[in-house]
Amino acid sequence: MSWQDYVKNNLVGTGFITQGAIYGHDGNHWAISPGFNPKPQEIKDLIKGFHDISDLRGKGLFLCGEKYLVLRGDDRSIYAKKGTSGAVAVKTGQSVLLGLYNDKIQPGQASNAVEKLADYLIEQGY
Repeated sequence: MSWQDYVKNNLVGTGFITQGAIYGHDGNHWAISPGFNPKPQEIKDLIKGFHDISDLRGKGLFLCGEKYLVLRGDDRSIYAKKGTSGAVAVKTGQSVLLGLYNDKIQPGQASNAVEKLADYLIEQGY
C-alpha cells in the first residue's frame, strides 16, 4: 500500500479524520490529503513539540495558519483543539501522522483513528 493510500483509507477513510498527512521526521510529507496545506514551518514546530512541548503549549500549534490550543503532548502524541474541532499528531519510529477533525466528530474517535494507524506502522517498522 502506498503512503497516499494510508492517508486516504486509514485516516480520512475512517470518517473520523477530515484531513490528514504523513510526514517524515525531517518534516517532508510522504502523503497528504487534497486541500490540506500546512506550512513547512508549522510542521517543523509540530515535530519539535514531540521533544519539547513547552513552545507549543505557550504559543499554540499552528496548522494552515489556524491556531490550536495544545491539550496534551508527549514524545508520542500531541492533541490540540480549536473550538469544537481539533488535531491529533502521533509519532512513530520514522514518521509523524497528523489528522484534523471537525465538530461533527468526537475527539476520541479521531485520536483512536490516528493512534491505531500509528500502532500498525510501528509494528511494520515505520
